[in-house]
Amino acid sequence: MHDLNDMRYFAEVVDHGSFSGAARILELPTSRLSRRIARLEAELGVRLLNRTTRKLSLTAAGEQYHRHCVAVRDQADQAQAELARILTEPRGPLRVSCPVTLAQATIGPLIPDYLARHPKVRLEMQVSNRVVDLAEEGVDVALRVRPTLDDSGSAIIKRLGLSHGLLVASPALLRRHGRPEQPADLERFDAVGMSATGGKVRLRLLGPQGARHEAACRPACVADDLMTLRFAILGGVGVGMLPDYMCHEDIAQGRLERILPDWSLVSGIVHAAYLSRRGMSPALRSFLDFLGEKLARDPEGDLVGVSPLRPVNGAPAPSPATLPGTD
Repeated sequence: MHDLNDMRYFAEVVDHGSFSGAARILELPTSRLSRRIARLEAELGVRLLNRTTRKLSLTAAGEQYHRHCVAVRDQADQAQAELARILTEPRGPLRVSCPVTLAQATIGPLIPDYLARHPKVRLEMQVSNRVVDLAEEGVDVALRVRPTLDDSGSAIIKRLGLSHGLLVASPALLRRHGRPEQPADLERFDAVGMSATGGKVRLRLLGPQGARHEAACRPACVADDLMTLRFAILGGVGVGMLPDYMCHEDIAQGRLERILPDWSLVSGIVHAAYLSRRGMSPALRSFLDFLGEKLARDPEGDLVGVSPLRPVNGAPAPSPATLPGTD
């Protein structure tokens, strides 16, 4: 089979009217280009060019062969351009795993904007608090919220922000039982939480100057879903902890009140985990860049600063306590 590069070389020589002109475009020595065309003619067993000291002209066979060479060259250029576009334009499936609350309060509302920018991406969101195995389950990126990044294994991490939480209660509950003045006061309240260890909802608090306190409260409601806990707290079932991006509007509108504002919990780091930078698809790269852009708008890294559920009427966001992360 003939070298297809020789067909391109022949088309360029004819189109530029000389070996020297074609050699400049192809970035080849003129002598080498001339030898390649001579070898092509020998392999084909026909003269393609009439050569004189002043110009080149096509033979009848050369004229017909030139048309085919141009077609091959143009198709090759089109294929190269299409491949380059595929390699740079975000497109195709993108599988994302995301915790339920993060998806509902922050990531989910941002998705229409991302897909409007990249309409050829087909987003497949797995909204679950289950820890996924990226390689085993074919997930491109897992969004996670954890107190530390030490347990991320071999995954590559892109830090996106901080998940802050607030200790809150409904005004009705506080009218009935009073407002706690110190962490020990919490133990006379019913509480809601994601678990009850030893029959108690345990709130591990960090205070001023490194003080620590664990409040063991009566469990009025235990659920592994923060939105369910939010409804319970709003209904006056008990005190509890919610992410600031989930409850800041409730506080601004007076539906919830923050309690013990000088005490906080362990920070949760919002991050993306993926397997490798090598061979990263344009869809994944664009998604990570998009989240980095959106979630970096707040200089402190607080998700409340970027959540679409922002306080209305210019009400200030509450000062952050911190929330343990969930996957």
